[in-house]
Amino acid sequence: MHPLIDVPSLVRTRGGVALLDVRWRLGGPPGIEAYRRGHLPGAVFIDLDRDLAAPPGAGGRHPLPDAPAFQKAMRRAGVRQDDLVVVYDDADATAAARAWWTLRYFGHERVRVLDGGYHAWVDAGQPVTTEVPEAEEGDFIARPGHLPLLDADGALAVAKDGVLLDARAPERYRGEVEPVDPVAGHIPGAVNAPTHGNVGVDGRFLPAGLLRERFAGLGATDAAEVGAYCGSGVTAAHEILALTIAGVPAALYAGSWSDWITDPTHQVETSD
Repeated sequence: MHPLIDVPSLVRTRGGVALLDVRWRLGGPPGIEAYRRGHLPGAVFIDLDRDLAAPPGAGGRHPLPDAPAFQKAMRRAGVRQDDLVVVYDDADATAAARAWWTLRYFGHERVRVLDGGYHAWVDAGQPVTTEVPEAEEGDFIARPGHLPLLDADGALAVAKDGVLLDARAPERYRGEVEPVDPVAGHIPGAVNAPTHGNVGVDGRFLPAGLLRERFAGLGATDAAEVGAYCGSGVTAAHEILALTIAGVPAALYAGSWSDWITDPTHQVETSD
């Protein structure tokens, strides 16, 4: 199944569909505020910090939730094992990609990201509502391991022998600024590939061919071992989604930089 769905295709979709609103901003405001002002009819709000991550700790700022917690959150949102799940946010699909990746990792096979998100829906003249639906309890069973996952040692190995993409902004990659984490820089050997290069000005993903060209220019092809990380595993999921569209298999370092720097023996690089 292609990981994206556009507005016309979503409108035409019939049958069971779980719509998940995953609006989120690093540092706030909380996405629930935007959800309450208006959302797609039938959409259930998912809190990235609460539902798509475990509490911050040794595993980073957004470590993966354990299977029972994630299953409970998705069932509460009405996610069923065999129904289509469509996720969206109101930016460039950064938060939606985290939901897409996490659902796929835990074994849901029918997950798609609304390309262009909430704004694409509104721009197409489709209705929004402030009514909060009462989702029927889902039956999703969370089984981890359906997508490749890296730990710190695995990320370093990919950086040495394959291509490890750093999805953060160039100035954070170079260690010139670090607004979130206590240490600046990047994993030695990583290649910078900011996620803003995956989308156009409208927040929609570039065509698959252009994404393939972009990643091939960085050495990331289906002939290489490819991984991705960011600050805490959120924007890196966006990178994995773009790579998937491009036809390039890739593994996510979920703990990312915020996990890497918890080990004082890990080296830090600050040059290009």
